[in-house]
Amino acid sequence: MSSSRDFSLGPSARQARVLLVEDEAVIRDTVALALQAEGFQVVAVEDGQQALEQVQGSTSAQGNGDEAFALIVLDLLLPFINGLDVCRFIRQQSNTTPILILSAKMAEADIVVGLEVGADDYLTKPFSLKEFIARCRVLLRNYQGFNPQLKEEILSFQDLALNKQQCQVTLRGEAVTLSPKEFSLLEVFMQQPGRVRSREDLIEKVWGLDFMGDSKTVDVHIRWLREKIEADPSNPQYLITVRGFGYRLG
Repeated sequence: MSSSRDFSLGPSARQARVLLVEDEAVIRDTVALALQAEGFQVVAVEDGQQALEQVQGSTSAQGNGDEAFALIVLDLLLPFINGLDVCRFIRQQSNTTPILILSAKMAEADIVVGLEVGADDYLTKPFSLKEFIARCRVLLRNYQGFNPQLKEEILSFQDLALNKQQCQVTLRGEAVTLSPKEFSLLEVFMQQPGRVRSREDLIEKVWGLDFMGDSKTVDVHIRWLREKIEADPSNPQYLITVRGFGYRLG
């Protein structure tokens, strides 16, 4: 019978909690130990069913912030429920926890599909542990829900309002559910409405200087963001494309 393994640092640890979903034991244990060495608490499971049970258990926990996962590291080829379906289900539950996909599938189409179902980043196997840890730290740094020191600040533009501390966005008074990357993108635009942002600028501010992915990632996330805030995503009124330069708000 399969079971999860908890690589936590002990009850007094305050580090971010990571869910690692990987069916290959050698990779699972190697990655888990690398994360632990960097100060993370790790719960490692080997199939998609266990992954969803862990996620549902963490989101249903009452009054214990340590139960929530700050990051999910997800393989695609998993027993019982594949990684894409796990990712899709997590996002359908309005869960915005950052997801990093690890996969041997390296074709551009596979990467795009992974991002389109809701992953925040995609790393192909084999990979260096140094690059893996760097990507994890970028995702966690951008996940503002795990930064209790943020001073409350509300940004507004026309019918949009963004509360940085609560990580909440409203459109005409109605809540809009965004992923961490979508939230960070919108925040960058709302800080300076009307300013044109290049893809390179957005990658630096949202993904970080150590991001090693493709600039097309920006276009994918802009499209998702438009689908959530635009009445007609094909004729946007908020996020405007400035051909040859990038994007601007308004």
